[in-house]
Amino acid sequence: MSGVEEGDLVARVEGAAGVIRLNRPKAINAVTLEMFRDIDKALDRFEADPAVAVILLEGSGERGLCAGGDIRTLWESSKVNGDLGKILWREEYILNARIKKFPKPYVAFMDGIVMGGGVGLSAHASHRVVTDRTKLAMPEVGLGFFPDVGGTWLLSRSPGEIGTYFGLTGQTMNGPDAIHAKFADAVVPAAKWPGLREALTKVRPGVTASDVTKLINGFATGEAAGPVAAREPVIDALFGFDRMEDIFAALKRDGSEFALATLKTLNEKSPRGMVVTLKLLRLARTASSLEECLVREYRAALEVFRSDDFREGVRAAVIDKDRNPSWSPPRIGDVTPEMLAPYLAGIGADELKFS
Repeated sequence: MSGVEEGDLVARVEGAAGVIRLNRPKAINAVTLEMFRDIDKALDRFEADPAVAVILLEGSGERGLCAGGDIRTLWESSKVNGDLGKILWREEYILNARIKKFPKPYVAFMDGIVMGGGVGLSAHASHRVVTDRTKLAMPEVGLGFFPDVGGTWLLSRSPGEIGTYFGLTGQTMNGPDAIHAKFADAVVPAAKWPGLREALTKVRPGVTASDVTKLINGFATGEAAGPVAAREPVIDALFGFDRMEDIFAALKRDGSEFALATLKTLNEKSPRGMVVTLKLLRLARTASSLEECLVREYRAALEVFRSDDFREGVRAAVIDKDRNPSWSPPRIGDVTPEMLAPYLAGIGADELKFS
């Protein structure tokens, strides 16, 4: 073991593994700008070190890998027209793209709660391990936002309309459903993780991605579809539209217990956030790369940062916790093309520089 760096992020070498541990357990390892920067530095070190054969991402504590970004600090900056959103999201999204292309096997242990920014650090990994305790979600629409950190890329590649459903409702995936939705690769019971973790620290230098997959599969259950997957035909019929008004109409027409419960959930979300999310998800279907989606998300995120809906959504969910946001506008039908346009406006090509 070498190079111990304690603090909000622990980055160290254990045997053949470069371990990155999110270390804010009281905040369910919510990620700050400094943590993103420290992860990037750790990846520099581990990429250059021939003794490091694999990267291992994990979270401290028992509650989960990561509950997302440090949303309270972003809210405070947004309130005073600060620039934290522009800085943090730029560096975070570039890091998301780096993780996807990292040259060594990158194993993410997606135990417990995995949301928002935590998805960005894990679901682009080469090897994504979920457990019997995984609760994965992209709940941003409830904050007047949209699924970012490459979420539009991931959700648009889920089978059928599963990604549309998860992106708009913010509902939670368990481990097997995360695999079905293509956010993860293998379910390993949490009780077996210590054994897999030890095995990963003992792999040989130059180990291949295929070898790591075989190693993980030796501990995995083989599950690949959860309760939401069983509803896929219904979800496809209800969410297979390009306008939110049509999705709402389909849910009302269906009238089943599932449709009405889903309608209730959507009625709690930001109308503007839902319209922006659906548009970004549809555009992502024809994207040729994660980077293309990240550039589009960055453009939209800057507009979100300036919006009343973002401040109101975070206030209701995180600050005052009254769960009673006043969205602007309050209804889907009131979201005009003119309101949508700034989220899709062009930005300078130099805003996000992917190496």
